[in-house]
Amino acid sequence: MMQNRLLALLLATITATSLSACLPLVAGGVAASALVAADRRTSGAYVEDQGIELKATRQTSERFAGSHVNLTSYNRTVLLTGEALDEAQRQEIELMVRGIPNVQRVDNHLVVAPVSPMAQRNNDAWITTKVRARLLEGKGYPPQTIKVVTERGVVYLLGLVTTSEGAAAADVVSKTSGVQQVVTLFETISTPPNTQAAN
Repeated sequence: MMQNRLLALLLATITATSLSACLPLVAGGVAASALVAADRRTSGAYVEDQGIELKATRQTSERFAGSHVNLTSYNRTVLLTGEALDEAQRQEIELMVRGIPNVQRVDNHLVVAPVSPMAQRNNDAWITTKVRARLLEGKGYPPQTIKVVTERGVVYLLGLVTTSEGAAAADVVSKTSGVQQVVTLFETISTPPNTQAAN
């Protein structure tokens, strides 16, 4: 009985974590399978996103040490957020990421500005936490399929959703305290996968 409770807690923790950051598929057995099953990406895209983020992060830290760059890959689309030293560097980072295998698109939301202070990043992390909690309480969309990234008070939403699901999720996020702007980078699908399977 205790093992069942621990397993349930582990699965709940992993599902919550998946809203903003993916865990390696090799995390193991039931937990990893449950995480992939809750995601609308194919298992191949899920694994490729892991590889893209690892390669992009490593290359960025090696080549652009003076910048603050966050890279988030969802369904082979990479979101760039953070700060670049100048416009030339901003474009160079994008070109580097475009050259990584399996990257299909890059959404470059880097700004030319001084590196954000830790207080700002902590505030962004707090906003992300609040947004996740609000998404779990909302209706009309699958919260476990939506990825949340916050940078300088701007919340970016990624995921495979229908038009109505995306609108419902964006509405909930826009009403969350501290959110200055919502940027939806959803990939629109015509029908939720479970509905497709039922037809």
